Amino acid sequence: MTGMDVLRILLIAGGAAMAVSCGGEAPPKREAPARPVAKAAAAAALPAVDVGAEIASFYKERGFKPLWVRRSGLTPAGERLLEMIGRAGEDGLDPSKYGLPLLRSAAGAVAGGDAATVAKAELLLSRAFADYVRDLHQPANEKAVFFVDEELAPARTSRREVLEAAAAAPSLERHLEQAGQMNPLYEALRTALAQYRSSGGDPAGERLLLANMERARSIPANPGRRYVIVDTAGARLWMVEGRKVVDSMKVIVGKPDMATPEMAGLIRYLTLNPYWNMPPDLARERAKKVLKRGPGVVAAERLQILSDWSDRPRVLNASQVNWRAVASGAQPLRMRQLPGGDNMMGNVKFMLPNRLGIYLHDTPNKANFQLLERRLSSGCVRVEDAQRLSRWLFGGKVVRPSGPAPEQNVDLPEPVPVYITYLTAVPKAGGGALFRPDVYRRDARMLAMVDDRARQRRA
Repeated sequence: MTGMDVLRILLIAGGAAMAVSCGGEAPPKREAPARPVAKAAAAAALPAVDVGAEIASFYKERGFKPLWVRRSGLTPAGERLLEMIGRAGEDGLDPSKYGLPLLRSAAGAVAGGDAATVAKAELLLSRAFADYVRDLHQPANEKAVFFVDEELAPARTSRREVLEAAAAAPSLERHLEQAGQMNPLYEALRTALAQYRSSGGDPAGERLLLANMERARSIPANPGRRYVIVDTAGARLWMVEGRKVVDSMKVIVGKPDMATPEMAGLIRYLTLNPYWNMPPDLARERAKKVLKRGPGVVAAERLQILSDWSDRPRVLNASQVNWRAVASGAQPLRMRQLPGGDNMMGNVKFMLPNRLGIYLHDTPNKANFQLLERRLSSGCVRVEDAQRLSRWLFGGKVVRPSGPAPEQNVDLPEPVPVYITYLTAVPKAGGGALFRPDVYRRDARMLAMVDDRARQRRA
C-alpha cells in the first residue's frame, strides 16, 4: 500500500471526505466504503486524522500528492514548517494550538515508518500550516480598525486557499518564507519583543508589545508599493516605499475626547484651496461668541452660514439664524470657513473619502508642531509639511491651484494607502522597546486579548 493510498484512507476514516475512494471518484452506491476503510485504518494501528472537509477536498483534487513528507523523512519544506510552528510564540501565538508535540512525534516517525505513519504526518502538517498562516495574518479584533477601502484589510483565507497557494508555488520553501512575512511595522515590533524578552524585560512590557503587534497585524503583510503610516500615539507620519521608510514628519491628531480613529483608506485626490467645514461642537461655540459679541464674529473669521449639508446649499445671512438654539445644541448649523488666510485646513486636504469625515490636511498653525503633546485636533490629522507630502504623493511633482477658486480637486497618479494606527509600544533605536502613555485608553481591550491567549496556553 502506498503513502497516497493510506492518505486516502485516513481522510475517509476521519469523516472529512466520505465520498473519496482509492480511485479518487465517488464510490458506486452499491458499495459500502465505511466498513473496509475502518478495517484499513485499524490495520494501520493509527487513530483517524480528522482535518476537515476543506483539507480533504484539497488532497482529493491534487491526487493525494503530499507537500511535506516522503518515505525517507520530512522534505526541506516540511522541516522548515516544523521550525516555523515551533517559533509561533515569537508572534504571540501558541505552538501547542497547532499540535506541536504531536507534529514532532509524527515527523520523527516518518523516516522508516510505514505508509500510514507518513500519511498521518502529512495531514497534521497541512492542518497546522493552514491554521498558523491564518492566525498570523488575521487580527484578533477585526472591528478595531475602520477600513474605508476593504481591499486594504488583511485577507481572509480559508484552509484550502492557504494550501492551494502553497501547492502552486514554484518553490515551497520560498513560499514558506513569504507566508511568514509581515508588514515592516509588525516585523520591527516582533524584533523588539525578542530583544525585550532576551534582556529580561518585565511581563507588563511584554504584554504591551504583544498588544501592539495585534494592532500592527491589521496592516496587510504587503501594504502597497507606496503607503503612508500615521501613528496617533506618537503623533508621527511615515512615508514608505516597499519596506523602506523614505521620509517622516510630525502630525497633530485628535484630542483625547475626539480621538482620531484607527482606520485605513486610499488617498485618492488632493483638494486645493479647501473650505473648512466646522464640526458641530465648534459651530455651537461660534454661536455663543455671536450671542456675546454680535454677528460681526462671522465676518471676522471669514465664515459662511449654510442652509444644509447638501452639495449646493444656500448661503444664509446671520440674521436668519436662531443663535440661541444653535448655542444650546437644540438646532444644528452648518458653517464653513472660506479658503486662504487662517483657514484651519491650510492650503490642501489629502482626501480619502469616508463616512467618518477623517482626512489629512495642512494647517496655518505651524508653531503647534513644536509641542511635545500634539493631540489638539477634532479628529483629523494635521501634517507638518503638506507640500513635502504632496510632492511625494505625486512622485516629485509640485501641484498648485489654478487661481483662487475654492475646492480644486487634483487626482493622484494612483491612489496611495494610508494606515492610521495607535502604537503605545514601539521599537527603540539601539534595540528594545519604548512605551508610551495610553492617552486614548485603548490598551485595556487589546491587553485582554493577549491575556485570553495566555490563559488558553495554560489550560
